[in-house]
Amino acid sequence: MATKSIRLDQELVEKATIIAKAYNRTPPKQIEHWARIGEIMEDNPELPYEFVKQAIIAQTEKDAGKLESYDFD
Repeated sequence: MATKSIRLDQELVEKATIIAKAYNRTPPKQIEHWARIGEIMEDNPELPYEFVKQAIIAQTEKDAGKLESYDFD
């Protein structure tokens, strides 16, 4: 993944730093997380935030091989 330096509002960086500590992320990873959620929400304005959050968790579990198949019988 390529990286690039950008200028961000100091208040955003400070808030990201605080929230990042609570979630064991780095401030840049926290800002990436917010950007990812924002992108999904803009692309799918009809979806509630909780659904988007759970979809991100489900995708992460799938990528980690932690999902189990469900039998509808």
